[in-house]
Amino acid sequence: MKILKAARMERCIGCHSCSLACARQVHKMLSWNKAGIRISSSGGLSTGFEARLCLACNPAACVEACPTGAFSQRKGGGVIQKRKLCIRCGKCAEACPVDAIFLDHLVNPYVCIHCGRCVAFCPHACLEMVEVETREADE
Repeated sequence: MKILKAARMERCIGCHSCSLACARQVHKMLSWNKAGIRISSSGGLSTGFEARLCLACNPAACVEACPTGAFSQRKGGGVIQKRKLCIRCGKCAEACPVDAIFLDHLVNPYVCIHCGRCVAFCPHACLEMVEVETREADE
């Protein structure tokens, strides 16, 4: 089982290629507001950038908070999102301990699903897919 890690953010130039790749390849839209990974300054251009993405919690607080089952636990950590079940209540984003669920202006949630499609688009290899052991809560 693999999860996405922002392992080398000291290399990041803030180009947002990963965010745009996620929006385009996963959500079929080209918008900063439709991505599961967000890049932000960690205090200015001289201090670098940080990636905000799902940390693959297990159990995931967003899953427990979702009243409709639109979010379900992914084996190994993280979530599976079923957009058709979402009622756009925003409870998933409120429950996320690392503020990794982004709500667009219509309160549609966007979260990293650890697919790894963004990795190839990072020009400085800041992101990687990392093998993790299956955690006890999955068994």
